[in-house]
Amino acid sequence: MNSHNHLVIMAGGKGSRFWPLSSEECPKQFLDVTGCGHTMIQNTLARFEGIVPKENVWVVTLAQYAALVHEQLPEVPEQNLLFEPCGRNTAPCICYASWKIKHRDPRANVVVTPSDHHVEDVAAFRTAITEALEYAAETDAMVTLGMKATRPETGYGYIKADLSYASSRRKSIYRVDAFTEKPDFEKAKTYCAQNNYFWNAGIFVWSVSTVVNAFRVYAPALSRIFEGLMDIYGTPAEQARIDKVYPTCENISVDYAIMEKAEEFFVRPSDFGWSDLGSWSSLREKLPHDERGNATVGSDVALYDTHNCIVHTAGARKVVVQGLDGYVISEKDGVLLICKLSEEQRIKLFH
Repeated sequence: MNSHNHLVIMAGGKGSRFWPLSSEECPKQFLDVTGCGHTMIQNTLARFEGIVPKENVWVVTLAQYAALVHEQLPEVPEQNLLFEPCGRNTAPCICYASWKIKHRDPRANVVVTPSDHHVEDVAAFRTAITEALEYAAETDAMVTLGMKATRPETGYGYIKADLSYASSRRKSIYRVDAFTEKPDFEKAKTYCAQNNYFWNAGIFVWSVSTVVNAFRVYAPALSRIFEGLMDIYGTPAEQARIDKVYPTCENISVDYAIMEKAEEFFVRPSDFGWSDLGSWSSLREKLPHDERGNATVGSDVALYDTHNCIVHTAGARKVVVQGLDGYVISEKDGVLLICKLSEEQRIKLFH
């Protein structure tokens, strides 16, 4: 374990796609959506065991989730919890964390990851992260993990890699040709048929000196805000200043702010059973199925003449389902959802 390895977990999302299980008060990163006994943010941190020292773990989240982070990640030092007064997308989040880390450890190598993703093969994940960290430490490159595209997915951005030759320093890492936005279905089918297109999982690896220089070049207004706070990081004045300046930041993703502009971006192709679990359908795919294609999370669920459904109960209530095909059934705190999986995009209209 390199003592200069740092981890930034982005945990400010308010997503309620798993309503009624999730809500703005408790979004999916703070829930055990798979029934494994640990929340998604707890699983995120656990994947980096042996790679990043606990004292180098940082969590960026909204102030309203402070208690949830303290409760679920007690091993993360309190001074490493960075609270956003409002959501401003991933570029301000990453820029703030980067300058904060540089203030403490100018030699830092940093992994930035979302808090709400699912990984099946943790050993393969750790190998990919370790190789990317070593490469970023040796070079001025920025590295992202590219997930093997297993289907024509329209909900993900894609990374086009130049696979004609690997890096001389690391044979598993290749130069990025282009980042592409979420495609329509026909374009996604074209991407999926080619071996040099990968899903963009939003996991980034770089040295702190490289990323702050990238912000200086490609997002100078944003960089000036957080570089200008170097004298007060770690002091009682920090949070008040962040609360004042953060809302003035441009609401922009790191993809647009840096990734699509930078020349020295590389990709580490990976295949470790990744999913962002962005829908009930994607959760059903990752859970164990019975012989009729049903997935269940709950202590007392009985299914009869039921196919291709997902049933998720947060409590210990008995649930009996008969005669459904292709539905999500979810219950929490007295709220019951029964919805066709093919129509789940309409769930946001229900709450």
